[in-house]
Amino acid sequence: MEAATAPAPDSEQAWLEAAQTFIQETLCPAGTEPDGQLTQLVIDCVKTIWLSQGKNQGFPLPLSYSFVSVQDLKTHQNLPCCSHLSWSSNAYQAWAQEAGPSGTPLPRERLLLLGTLTDLSGDLEQECRKGDLYVKDNTGVLGCELIDLDLSWLGHLFLFPSWSYLPPPRWSSSGEGHLELLSAPVPVLPLTSSPSSLSPLSVLYPETASRLLRHRGKLRGVQPNLAGKLVRVSALVRSQKKAHFVLSLGGSSPAGSLVSVVVQIPAQLVWHRALWPGRSYVLTALRVVRIRGHCYRVWTTSPSSHLLPLRPECVRELELELDGPLLEADPPPLPAPSSSQDGDREAALVRNSTLLSYTGKVTGVLSQPAGLYEVDGQLALCLAYQQFHSLRKVVRPGVSLELQDVHLLQSVGGGTRRPVLAPCLHGAILLRGFSCQKPETQSFHQAQGASLYEQLVWERQLGLPLYLWATKALEELACKLCPHVLRHHQLLQHSCPGNPSPGLQLLAPILDVLAPPGSSRRNAHKEILEDPHHCPLQKYTRLQTPCSFPTLATLKDQGRCRAWAAFDAKTLLPLPEASHLTSGQLNQRLSWSWLSLLPSTFHPPQILIGLLAASSHKGCLQLRDRSGSLPCLILAKHSQPISDSRLIGCLVRTERFQLIIERNVRSTFPSCKELSMAGFIQKQQARVYIQFFLADALILPVPRPLLLSAASLAPSQTEPAPEGPPTEQSRLFLLSHKEALMKRNFGVPPGASPEVPKPVLSFYVSGRWLGGTQRKEGTAWGPPEPEGDESEDQKVLLVFRGSSIRWFEFLHPGRVYRLVAPGPPTPLLFAEGGPSCVPQRPLELAGCTSCLTVRDEWTVELESSRDLPAAPDANKALPETSLADLLSGDHTNSLVSFSAEVLSRTLCEPFPAPFWTKPGTARTSRGCVKLTVAVRVADCQFPPHLDIYIKDPHLPPPLGLLPGARVYFGQLEKKISRSHNVYCCFRPSTYLQVLSFPPETSISAPLPRIFLAELLQGSRAPFQATASCHIVSVFSLQLLWVCAHCTSLCPQGRCARQGSTCPTQTSIIQASVR
Repeated sequence: MEAATAPAPDSEQAWLEAAQTFIQETLCPAGTEPDGQLTQLVIDCVKTIWLSQGKNQGFPLPLSYSFVSVQDLKTHQNLPCCSHLSWSSNAYQAWAQEAGPSGTPLPRERLLLLGTLTDLSGDLEQECRKGDLYVKDNTGVLGCELIDLDLSWLGHLFLFPSWSYLPPPRWSSSGEGHLELLSAPVPVLPLTSSPSSLSPLSVLYPETASRLLRHRGKLRGVQPNLAGKLVRVSALVRSQKKAHFVLSLGGSSPAGSLVSVVVQIPAQLVWHRALWPGRSYVLTALRVVRIRGHCYRVWTTSPSSHLLPLRPECVRELELELDGPLLEADPPPLPAPSSSQDGDREAALVRNSTLLSYTGKVTGVLSQPAGLYEVDGQLALCLAYQQFHSLRKVVRPGVSLELQDVHLLQSVGGGTRRPVLAPCLHGAILLRGFSCQKPETQSFHQAQGASLYEQLVWERQLGLPLYLWATKALEELACKLCPHVLRHHQLLQHSCPGNPSPGLQLLAPILDVLAPPGSSRRNAHKEILEDPHHCPLQKYTRLQTPCSFPTLATLKDQGRCRAWAAFDAKTLLPLPEASHLTSGQLNQRLSWSWLSLLPSTFHPPQILIGLLAASSHKGCLQLRDRSGSLPCLILAKHSQPISDSRLIGCLVRTERFQLIIERNVRSTFPSCKELSMAGFIQKQQARVYIQFFLADALILPVPRPLLLSAASLAPSQTEPAPEGPPTEQSRLFLLSHKEALMKRNFGVPPGASPEVPKPVLSFYVSGRWLGGTQRKEGTAWGPPEPEGDESEDQKVLLVFRGSSIRWFEFLHPGRVYRLVAPGPPTPLLFAEGGPSCVPQRPLELAGCTSCLTVRDEWTVELESSRDLPAAPDANKALPETSLADLLSGDHTNSLVSFSAEVLSRTLCEPFPAPFWTKPGTARTSRGCVKLTVAVRVADCQFPPHLDIYIKDPHLPPPLGLLPGARVYFGQLEKKISRSHNVYCCFRPSTYLQVLSFPPETSISAPLPRIFLAELLQGSRAPFQATASCHIVSVFSLQLLWVCAHCTSLCPQGRCARQGSTCPTQTSIIQASVR
């Protein structure tokens, strides 16, 4: 114990030598002799504070403490810490307990910090002062915060007995940490106070100063002093040209006059940190100016002005004779005229915020870049309407704030439930207590977007309800898109004319409606000085949440849930119709149904956002985000498919879309009486996808380096890009026909596995080459190389399989495309006999000169019309079969093409399997989809109806085959039934293109009414109509009561089949009349 209380002399001597070295290097002017007096003063100051705690255990010096310079803190101290020289361990523990169970107190380090307190950042000129505080020594400068500043401390050397240091985030290469000075600094050298004048200082009080502003001639050549009690101090406003703040002095009585003083001299901006409402001050050498854009004159400081504490015994009132002409009073602002009923209705919805002062403790950080915090666990605090750059580093849970003249807004809407405190430029945010908590580790993406949020307030002029909603919307977008589609700093970057922010572009259509751009910017002087007070926070309207940006997974789940919640067998099969259906017919009608959900059916309305990608596994288009993918069907506009593959990798935003849910149900309802019993549903599945027009969408390109994560190719299929310009070769081709995307069998190449190959999803494209191979020359394509006899028609068959099926949705007949192959030039790459050509005997029958398998790494690009060679068949209309040939019973033309509107879609009973199929295999039972369509012919008033059957391997049917949709069917196989009816079937060569989506509102027009005599006027195509007639004779009539389950006869209401085990005793009537 004695050893603990009696330190070794060698330890003290080593500590003293280290202190002397530190003081010489960091505090003494460079190049000077060692200053023993300064060293002794520093050590005496440290001793005094060290011994003041009373529990130094006999150590006259804090040997466990080491001196630290500003540069050492910035370089080596990477973790937040605090140091308390005058605190005992018990005092630190009591302070650390204020962090509470959810917070982590700052760890204590034993460091001694000395430096000069200044408002200059480095060796800058006086004009560069911005009102910030710094601690400075020979090694550098470090920003700091101090609660109660005495202006006489500036420029003096101090020992800081209690402080906290918060380093910059690890990901920030340019950011700097800052100091929080928890207690008053201790001067190393005695502070020299300026000698007080023997004569009292002549001052004006607020009432006289206010009257003096309205007198002509009394202010010429006069720079009076102003004394009074500080009632209010505004925010420190910084602009590109100048910074300023306004303080208001009042008299002893609360109802007295207030005088505002503008402080804009750079050396005086630091006064903002020293002012304390409720205290009395003297401002010297004031002058009167008229601020540009302001309607009257105000007091302002001059370069020779000083801020002094008011001591009544040191001042006397300046007496002035205020006789003479007065300046004209300011005209009151005219109220805005509002005579319309809409204006009166809007005015009734406008609410006034409450102006008050509030002191509380920050309990949470909602969004630091957006300036949103939680106060006292109940209120939201929005600091975005002030410039709070310096406070951004300090404000965290545990910080105490005093808010002067803050606006209280309640029920702002937009998803915000709690009341919101928001100070404008008129009020002030005063720091009243530091936090003992260690700040939460902030990731890089959590700190992004501060400049964009400022842009929403200061440039877009958003009101608080809309601003709070915009911050939530940007958070939703970040959760959807980052980091897989966009990086956080790219989504939330500052928007400028040459580099717009993706986040702002996605919100702009909504913001342009709710807050149209072009409104006047905030005028800081008017906002602070005018009475009555006017600011963006004074009036507000409760915001109904305009929209939301759900993830694709959420949208899919919501659609699926709504589809099954809306599934009602009795609704799908009304009772009059269902009562005459057998059990098989009943379940067949319920096997497929669909539901279309519009954005307006959700509350709030949904906006669809995702990255457009082409699936290399399914061949369809998809929208992707962080949560997953959703298939989509896109048309450029009405009757025009999308053909430009450059859309892949673009961000798509649309407010108009249809969320389609196709429901497939396997049920065993015995009769219509059991339709309300869900137990008869054995299995239910849903296919969910999106369809929309590209013309209704906003397309945003995504930076190319980010497309790798969203590309449809696997990482192993991509090769590192070579240095230098890319080498590519390409060839143009005119597409004449595209076949169906389906599973096909391909031969096994030599040397492959002897196992039976499985069918591969693929499609064929036929066309002809337009010119020869072209090589990349810089950014343009060179001239085509000669390819054999160019006078011959060079027909080609392209095979798309594997990952290349991702181009299926972009290829359409009549368009010219460029097939691009990356890599070094390869001779005869696209020619007959080349490495990618596959000679096949069927090519001779098809009339093609070559068959080319498109490799996975190749790309397909739509060629612009201005760069095309002569191609007479380009952009030609799709061929259609005449109505006479379509409906004729002639088998000579078995392939037909036409456009039609889908009237109905049903799932037929499975076709019997071929006799060679083994039992238990997947082909023993094959379903079939029947489409009933109305063929669209220009000169036909009543379009004929036709049935189209879709069987394996074309199942499931392509997207978009819904009742109400217009579809082009190319090369369907026409067949004639035994009853001489024409119907069509899909075949591998069938080309299908959706021309328009089902209407959003289904309003069925009534059928036309005709007389039977009109049918005798001539032969007409089949049509539907309503006719009124009289039955004059009945040749035969048959009425049968049959079992609803097995269709056996039901005499006396019971099934007559022997050994009947029918689950229902319901019978239905079947009638035939002639």
